[in-house]
This record gives sequence, C-alpha cells and structure tokens, in this order.
Amino acid sequence: MKTITTTDDLAAYCKEAAAHPYVTVDTEFLRERTYYSKLCLIQLAMPGTDDSNAVLVDPLASGLSLEPLYDLFRDTSVVKVFHAARQDLEIFYVDAQVFPEPLFDTQVAAMVCGFGEQVGYETLVRKIAKQPLDKTSRFTDWSRRPLTDAQKTYAIADVTHLRQIYEFLRDQLDASGRARWVSEELQILLTPETYIIKPEEAWKRVKTRTTSSRFLAIVQELAAFRESHAQARNIPRNRVYKDDALVELASNKPRTPEDLGRSRLLLREARKGDIADGILAAVARGVNMDGDAMPKPDRSREKLQVNPALADLLRVLLKAKTESAGVAAKLIASAADLDALAAGMRDVPALSGWRAEVFGEDALRLCDGRVALTAKGANIQIISLD
Repeated sequence: MKTITTTDDLAAYCKEAAAHPYVTVDTEFLRERTYYSKLCLIQLAMPGTDDSNAVLVDPLASGLSLEPLYDLFRDTSVVKVFHAARQDLEIFYVDAQVFPEPLFDTQVAAMVCGFGEQVGYETLVRKIAKQPLDKTSRFTDWSRRPLTDAQKTYAIADVTHLRQIYEFLRDQLDASGRARWVSEELQILLTPETYIIKPEEAWKRVKTRTTSSRFLAIVQELAAFRESHAQARNIPRNRVYKDDALVELASNKPRTPEDLGRSRLLLREARKGDIADGILAAVARGVNMDGDAMPKPDRSREKLQVNPALADLLRVLLKAKTESAGVAAKLIASAADLDALAAGMRDVPALSGWRAEVFGEDALRLCDGRVALTAKGANIQIISLD
C-alpha cells in the first residue's frame, strides 16, 4: 500500500479522485496530551474492490501541505464518505476552516436504515461487507514513525470496507426515499458553531447541584479561564484542573495562594504560577460580578407539569413508529423530549423536518386526543378519533 509524503503526490492522487463520484476518508489522531487533536494519518480510497487505489497520507511528513486534499473537499462533484465524522471534521475545520462537501456519514445513514443507535464501523463491516476486522492496532501511538505493517493494514481497512458500506447504504436510502433525512442530520456537522468552543460558554458543560447565580458566576469565570489557558497552551482542560476541583473552588472562593493550598482536589501544579494567578483572578471576577451580568440557570423545564400517562403513551408510540420505520429511536426523540411534549412544550426537534413525518405529527395528534393506541398481537396500531 502506498504512503503519500509529498504535496505533489497528494495533489496527483486528489486530481485522480476528483474524477470519481466519491472518495472514502478516515483519520488517525491523538488527543490524550493536547487540547486540539494531533492529526497523525489520513486514509483515502477511491471506488474499487481492493486496496490498489487506497492510500495513506502522512501529515507529519516534512513539507507536506494538505491543501490538495482541501481542494478535493471543496469539490462538490465528489461525495466525501466518513464513518462517525464529527472528530474528523473538527480536525479539518480547526486546521483550515474547511468542510468536506457533500458529506456522507455512514453512522448516521446506518441509524436511518435501521442498524441501531450509533452503530460502530466494525459492526457495519461484519453485517454489510461480510468481513472480519482486526482492531488490535486501534489504540497504538499513531504519531510514532515508522508505522508498522499492522498499523498500515488496520488503517487502510477503515476506508476500503467503507466503500461497500457506503454503496449499500446509499442504495438503501435511494430506494426508501430517505436520503433527505440523512442530509438534514448532517447539517449540524457542517456548521462551524459545532466546533468553535467559546471560553465564556464553557461553564454550561460543568455539572453542578447549586443554582445560585453568584456561584454560577464564579463557575463561569473559572471555566472560561481554564478553557482559554488550555487552548493557548494546547493542553487538555483537565490538565489545568478537573471539574470537581472547579466546583470546589467556586464553593470555597479562595482569595490567596494560601487558600489554594488548602484545596483537596486541585492539582499541585495548579497551586502556583500562572494557573494559580488565573484561578484567583477568576474567582475575584465572579465574586464581584454585577447581578445583571451573572449567568442564570436554565429553569425552563423545572416547572413543567408532565402528564406521566401521556409520556408513557408517547414512549409506546415512539417505539412503534421507529420499529415500523426501521429507524433508531434515539435519532428522533430523547426521554426528555417526550416528557416535554407531555407537558405541552412544542419546541422539540421531533416536531420538525423528517422526524415530524415519522413520529411528530402523530405525537401531536396523540397529545391532542385525536388518536388512540391499541395493541393487536405484537403490534401497536393508531386509531383515529377525529
């Protein structure tokens, strides 16, 4: 199998790929020791039945530019096929602010085609390509050179089997008229906001039991400092301090280095230097924040009057509809969405787009008392009451 290490060779391969209807793509990367993923390998394959037109691209090779690949990504005449594309797309967006368009994600397509929730690549290889997949090299260090033969074989299989999986799922979607469903689902993956992490919004990912606005103001400032510090130094945010230490700091409100020294959960490295200074400054900003500027907890669903019987009926309806349509239930509505529907809310994803066709329209009719559910053998049937 060929490994591309020069820009000219990459450009030649991408020019050839541009003459085909699709190209399959995968990456290998490391993220354990960095904030941003370190791209270590790119795998590409054109349509075919063997690995003769599949290549490995070494982004760590000296002088190699990925611009020819990005030009291929911009070529809308060629479908770019990934499996579970989110992390791959984040790498390319952070590096070059480019998205591969049009995009096809076989994990999303498989959920629409009835293969279950977040189905893995290995499962699709086994069920569609009817091939085993050796995953022994999955957790190796992809930044080390030279790559072993086992690593190369593992990596290339991630794009060669993907061709058969793509063609199978594409044909299934065309036959069922559901290609539009997948396109709707992929829009979030092609939105820059999906990958832009704003430090001032990082506090929303921290789980706390306290809803005091002052407490949340300190959490906001501590989370923003941690995110900015981690981004600037390209280190994992947990290397600055973990969530449990952040919550402890917000509760204890340290004012001096001596106060930091009494923390039970703060890493030793965070009790001195730039991180310690940043913590104390963040706490001070949170403590002194004006009331109007303090973050407010989301209480929009706290007072929902959920009708538990209706919520149960919606779960039954969802199960029946997804089984009938062969679509993963998780793709349509979460348990929280069903409770919101049963409480009268109407701003849930299940009521728009293709989800409304499969489930949402009948869900509304059920909520309005215009249909009833009945069991007939192993099946659930909808009876109109209009």
